[in-house]
Amino acid sequence: MLRLITIVCLMLAVPVLGILGSWFGLDEQAWGVLRHQFATVLPEYAASSLILSFSVAIGVALLGGATAAAISLFDFPGRGWFEWALLLPMAMPAYVAAYAYTDALQYSGALQTWLRAVTGAQGALWSDVRSLPGAVLLFVLCLYPYVYLLTRTALQERGVTLMETARILGAGTWRRVREVALPLARPALAAGVALALMETLADYGVGAYFGLNTLTTGIYKAWLVMNDRMAAAQLASFLLIAVAALLWVERRAQARLRFASSRSGAQHAAEARPLRLYGWSAAGAVLLCGLPVLLGFALPVLALLKLMYLEANYGEFGLPLARFVQWAWTSLQLAGISALLAVALALVLAYAARIAAGGRLLGAATRIVSLGYAVPGAVIAVGILLPLGWLQEHAPNLGLTAIVTGTSTGLIYAYLVRFSGVALHSVEAGYARISPTVDETARLLGASRRRLFMSLHAPLLARSALAAALLVFVDVMKELPATLVLRPFNSDTLAVVAYQLARDERLGEAALPSLAIVLVGLVPVLMLSRAMRQR
Repeated sequence: MLRLITIVCLMLAVPVLGILGSWFGLDEQAWGVLRHQFATVLPEYAASSLILSFSVAIGVALLGGATAAAISLFDFPGRGWFEWALLLPMAMPAYVAAYAYTDALQYSGALQTWLRAVTGAQGALWSDVRSLPGAVLLFVLCLYPYVYLLTRTALQERGVTLMETARILGAGTWRRVREVALPLARPALAAGVALALMETLADYGVGAYFGLNTLTTGIYKAWLVMNDRMAAAQLASFLLIAVAALLWVERRAQARLRFASSRSGAQHAAEARPLRLYGWSAAGAVLLCGLPVLLGFALPVLALLKLMYLEANYGEFGLPLARFVQWAWTSLQLAGISALLAVALALVLAYAARIAAGGRLLGAATRIVSLGYAVPGAVIAVGILLPLGWLQEHAPNLGLTAIVTGTSTGLIYAYLVRFSGVALHSVEAGYARISPTVDETARLLGASRRRLFMSLHAPLLARSALAAALLVFVDVMKELPATLVLRPFNSDTLAVVAYQLARDERLGEAALPSLAIVLVGLVPVLMLSRAMRQR
């Protein structure tokens, strides 16, 4: 049984192994492609990705850290509402925000038209939002909650009590923030920034829609435009190395974050009170916390609602409701099947790891599954198609190509590679709350392993499994890069059609599927905010 589970986990590592294995089969032609990329497109791809990542890192660190410090360390009007509202931009995919802001801020948009009429100005009042600075702003507004969430948790556990101690010792407010809060939040900041950068590097929708030349868009150009799978594999391997480095930074920061926190700190934090702000300080805190919610969630949603209203009432064909039902049904099917399979795999794997504690092979397999979420969808798509092409060339009678690319099998496999780690983390967190002595007692009473899981573990893990299924479901609904390449004919998802319609400048029609994606994404965000308030 354990060997079978290990084999399944190794199968989930095939895309990454396919990318890395492509370097062992390089011939003179492949080396020529690599040299050509180094001389032409690779420096531009690397420079754009580096500038984008560096700018986003600074932005999310400043915005996420500042809002977390304001909520955790200070008290001001509306703090209770901002505490959970600052999580709302997590439900807004960056590519959906890109569609909304493009329509709202473009030359022919309502805002510029009104400003020109009021001021009498001529021409464009600002540069096109579809640019590298525009992409940086969108990523910062949509991804800062990663930093906010981790930093707020770290500061709430010990920050308030230590700030109060420093105040008693005579330290001023800014000295307390600089010498107590910032060092305490540094591991959380690093972990949150690493997660935000992994999402940035994995993104394809914003880069392609804005016309940016990044590593991710370069992979798709090499594969779909140039029809050069070796060039795509080489670019995917560079992206994989960058993501692996970020994952190492995130794991190291998370380890330091766990070391810095303590159970007693969490207990004392409930007794300590944040510093009350008045006057201009309170107004500044309200502005600091209100702008990200307004710009990162409220305005994009309002812009999409306006587009949908105009399309429904004044569009030539109206809203594509019949096709929307088909797109939604396809998305729901893929998300539901992927969520069920990912949770089933996570439950089996977590239970096997629990009863065979210390097994090296199973431990390695578990780590392989956990790393899947860090692998960008573009890398997974190329990593699946490369071995598939090799098999088709050497064993055409197997018919694997028709199964993987002609049905939803390849797409669901890609989703499992990408999101099984999300389900595994949630189930492992549930198991961490079940004491091993419970298992020992049940075994002493004669319970078999099957009965132990079905009668004892399964009821206790029900909420963790439901949360895992919900997270995977939402992630699959929003996933774009792998779906674009691996989807079978006539099975478009909401994310794919929203991107295609926006690319064709049919933003009114793209508003409906975009809003549906945001609405689904709100469910786990609201559950997370509720859990944080209960804690």
